[in-house]
Amino acid sequence: MSLTRTIVVWSPDWPVVAAAPDSDSGDKPVALFDRGRVFACSASARAEGVRRGLRTRDAQSRCPGLVVLPYDPGLDARRFEPVVTAVEALTPGVQVIRPGTCAIRARGPGRYFGGEERAAQAIATRLRTLPDCRIASPRVGIADGPFAAEQAARATTQDAPFRIVAAGESAAFLRDLSVDLLGQPELSCLLHRLGLRTLGAFAALSGTDVLNRFGPIGAHAHRLAGGGDTRPVTARRPPPELTCWVDFDSPADRVDQVAFGARRAADTFVSGLATEGLVCTTVRIAVMTEDGPGLERCWLHPRWFDAADVVDRVRWQLQGNGTATDTLSGGLTSPVVRVGLIPDEVDPIGAHASGLWGGGPDESVHRALSRVQSMLGHGAVVSPVVGGGRGPADRQTLVAWGDRPDPRWRTDAPWTGKLPAPAPTTVFPVPQPALVLTADRQPVGIDGRGVLSGEPARFCPTGRPRSGGDLQPVEAWAGPWPVSERWWDDTSARRLARFQVVGADGSAWLLMVEDGQWWTEARYD
Repeated sequence: MSLTRTIVVWSPDWPVVAAAPDSDSGDKPVALFDRGRVFACSASARAEGVRRGLRTRDAQSRCPGLVVLPYDPGLDARRFEPVVTAVEALTPGVQVIRPGTCAIRARGPGRYFGGEERAAQAIATRLRTLPDCRIASPRVGIADGPFAAEQAARATTQDAPFRIVAAGESAAFLRDLSVDLLGQPELSCLLHRLGLRTLGAFAALSGTDVLNRFGPIGAHAHRLAGGGDTRPVTARRPPPELTCWVDFDSPADRVDQVAFGARRAADTFVSGLATEGLVCTTVRIAVMTEDGPGLERCWLHPRWFDAADVVDRVRWQLQGNGTATDTLSGGLTSPVVRVGLIPDEVDPIGAHASGLWGGGPDESVHRALSRVQSMLGHGAVVSPVVGGGRGPADRQTLVAWGDRPDPRWRTDAPWTGKLPAPAPTTVFPVPQPALVLTADRQPVGIDGRGVLSGEPARFCPTGRPRSGGDLQPVEAWAGPWPVSERWWDDTSARRLARFQVVGADGSAWLLMVEDGQWWTEARYD
């Protein structure tokens, strides 16, 4: 393959530029840390001796005034998106190498701007004038292949923001550079031990010998060191536009008008997702009125939305108060001029394929409950989810219908004092008073060490007895399971113990004692 003339746009210390909250943060010593080590640092931090790979304590000892920030790769990529968009406005076919560095084939821009030097000047000028991309000093390098072009960009200065390596001169340009630039730490360490510290010394070796000694990775690095980078520039594929909007020529003031107008957009919305092999599990419906933004809400589906589901959600959102009238409600004060269908969350269509015997909730049940939910409110229809916790009431989380069944507490946490299986069937919303006595009819107590004052012999789980006849003998009991929760908070601290008690009639109960008082929490049916 022939070498490709490549333009590389590079922003020095991009992770720091993207993460720093202030525009003047370049003058401050800033370092980003990932897993306790320096991932990137500013020029002022490097001047104080901070280097990539240092531990937090070592970096702060070298620079006491160091500003420590966490490294966020998502933020890094999002902040670089305006830069890529600006470069694509000048020339298409941009490949993002990493956040802060992108590559373009030089042939097109060179012809359009009248030469590679003018193309580099146009790109650098465009990026310096961007108001919102936070790139202060863009650098541009042009050479044969992406590797040499990136090194050319890194060899620039603030006064000379671009550098052009003539065609066929990449090997000579790379000759005196360090082998550490290959991005292979293990290979670079080995080459240093062999006395090969520059790319030129490494490129002088025989390609066959390098392949036999270092394998395919070493052979690829050997080609890069000799200026033989034949990798093509692969342009990024813009993400598909999945959002659908419907505009009304005449503002609609009735629900049926808006729903009818949104039907075609719903078909387009669902078919566009299917073309990409996706289904929508969370759709955000935005309603624009004559007065401006009217109403926006997210709707979830336990499986995925089809066109009829989307139209129903539009209708329910517009009705809002749940009445059967066709007039607009839900907080809207003026007619609707635009409705947007925005896929908040999508999944591969294969992840929601039905099993051989079906699966998921019945569609008619889901539609009925969603309709009730639209009339009474998002949190009016709930379903219980079992999560982590010690008591049966703590483990229950009521989740709104259609939302993800995420419990309030994690189930994999070490819940000391948690009840063993099986879980009780009936959990009382409010614990009922109970009474537990010894054989000589003395109340059973428990001390701070979990030692009982006597063995339970008779009990009443359904409230305080009116007479001794309401007490029943204890057939079996287990416990205690002591619990000491939130001891650091005086308002919510609790100290209690739970017991499982089986009566002579075969009924099983979950009892607890707190502050000397017995309570019935649940029953085992």
